[in-house]
Amino acid sequence: MESVQKKRMLRIKSPEDMARFVKEQKKAGRTVGFVPTMGFLHEGHLSLFQKAVETSDCVIASVFVNPTQFGEREDYINYPQDTERDARLAEEAGVDALFLPDESAVYPNGTAVTVKVNEKTDVLCGRSRPGHFDGVATVLTKLFTIVQPDHVYFGMKDAQQVAVVSSLIQAFHFPVKMIPCPIVREPDGLARSSRNVRLNADERKEAAELRKGLEQGMKTLKQGERDFEKIADAVRSYYRGHLKLGKIDYVDVLNYPDLKRNGTVLSGRFIIACAVRYGRARLIDNITGSTAALFSEKEGEV
Repeated sequence: MESVQKKRMLRIKSPEDMARFVKEQKKAGRTVGFVPTMGFLHEGHLSLFQKAVETSDCVIASVFVNPTQFGEREDYINYPQDTERDARLAEEAGVDALFLPDESAVYPNGTAVTVKVNEKTDVLCGRSRPGHFDGVATVLTKLFTIVQPDHVYFGMKDAQQVAVVSSLIQAFHFPVKMIPCPIVREPDGLARSSRNVRLNADERKEAAELRKGLEQGMKTLKQGERDFEKIADAVRSYYRGHLKLGKIDYVDVLNYPDLKRNGTVLSGRFIIACAVRYGRARLIDNITGSTAALFSEKEGEV
């Protein structure tokens, strides 16, 4: 049987070349799936690539460390990067084209024109990172305009980002379908993240407690508690007893995806979320679900 050789993944740097590539794909009747990343790929990213390969004819990924979403310049400067490794992993995962623009290509006029997000940003990560989601929305507006995807894939580890990007797509009438993908975890439950490499051995061991704390909130919810703050307090109490190295940034319980507390008791879709700071890393995690599905087999992350 004759083997079919897969085409090599293209590496594209200029927005003009990417636009031409996408135009060719759509002219041929192919749907375009897009996975925007900041690189230093891990299995969470690879799961997004896998979902994109399964549901789109042509898969494009981008690697661009976006300076406008960092609150502290040092964090941006020290963000881990390994372009050759990223390219190899993307190609092995079935990505058809990797977009590798430099800062001047994405921001040809600097920050003369930006996007401001007015809702869903004063809670969770947005509370301690003012301007972060403005930077995310700005760079995605640019990338969506260049790539013109039919589908875009984001991981639910950053559930606030998924909620904000969904609003961005709706607000600017982008003809793109958002496809949220489940959190990918290590065997001990830690959500996979590019920042995990910054943990020392003791911090890495303790970080597995983040997920267990969120599960304590779920347990409290299953036992019938519906007060937002009491569910959050159950998570905080667990962390106070189990986190010796990490410092709690926030623990919160909100309705999802509007990221508010609708009414005095929790009902409908929800998120139980946390952020914990270690010496060189800030980790986030969450569980999302629905009160209607709490006791069904489908209960869990969505």
